Amino acid sequence: MAEAYGAALGPRSPMDADAVRAAYARQADFYDRWFGMVSRPARRAAVELVNCASGDQVLEVGVGTGLALPFYAAEKRVTGIDLSGDMLNLARKRAAAGGLRNVEALLEMDAQATSFETAQFDIAVAMFVASVVPDPQALVAELRRVVRPGGKIIFVNHFAQDRGLVARIERALAPASAKLGWHPDFHFRHIFTSADLAGAKITPMRPLGLFRLVELDN
Repeated sequence: MAEAYGAALGPRSPMDADAVRAAYARQADFYDRWFGMVSRPARRAAVELVNCASGDQVLEVGVGTGLALPFYAAEKRVTGIDLSGDMLNLARKRAAAGGLRNVEALLEMDAQATSFETAQFDIAVAMFVASVVPDPQALVAELRRVVRPGGKIIFVNHFAQDRGLVARIERALAPASAKLGWHPDFHFRHIFTSADLAGAKITPMRPLGLFRLVELDN
């Protein structure tokens, strides 16, 4: 069931691409152990949506170390992109070790300005990347361009809360965004327009609603 969210207060500075690369280069070797476990339920839910959606050409944005790759249905033809070469190296090893023949390409690419053709994909899924890119609204626009009309765009991400203890922790962590490689103070309004949200389905994900699954029809 979709939820309604008010606009959050407070500034948010853009992420720097070099800072993101550096952060994930540091994290690449242990990313699967610490973040993979916490994010598993949300990741699996996003892949299940992809598997149930019509069409077979899939773009995974922010493919990282390839944690989601083994769970796509065999008929889905997957192209993954990421800004981190270190993460992609691990993703390629994962795909090769698993014999994942439906993974067609794993490319180092800026998700905000890809080299893909217009309407090239049936489905795009962006997992834990919305709070990383410098211009999240440009990311949405690019995914709307590369996904065919009538296709599906899926986001899974942490979105900051407006009040309470968690909100205070998120604001306290915000100055460390460059070292973390993502924005703890990232809100829906930083990426989605009111029109996007009006047509979106938003579902809280375990654990503790830390992540949200957002479905958009293109």
